[in-house]
Amino acid sequence: MPRVSLYFFKTATIFLIVGIAVGLHMGITENHSAMPAHAHINLLGWVTSALFGGYYALQPARAEWRIAFVHFAVYVAGMVIMLPALYLKYTGYPEFEPLLAGGSMIVGLGVLIFAYVLFSPDEQRAGR
Repeated sequence: MPRVSLYFFKTATIFLIVGIAVGLHMGITENHSAMPAHAHINLLGWVTSALFGGYYALQPARAEWRIAFVHFAVYVAGMVIMLPALYLKYTGYPEFEPLLAGGSMIVGLGVLIFAYVLFSPDEQRAGR
């Protein structure tokens, strides 16, 4: 399996564990104010990261492109900034909104990098 695929799968698993922990906390406390953060952790963290890992596993030549590792780094960095800020915003700390916005833009950039990888012709060898 390509290294970038493994990185995405391992990161996805961490997001899954965090998402489950947030969900359990909401259920135990019966306070569901963090539901948007819980959903983002699971969908953008667990599911989307796993899908990126699956794509690179199915496209091992593209997984070797340098930009695939840039994709991983940018996307995960954005998530690490965005998700805690989103959680804090919805649990009563609106002052984290600017950090949330910045992290969201970085995540968006990560998605655009993936789109570039996906739509690049094989001959281009993006950034190799």
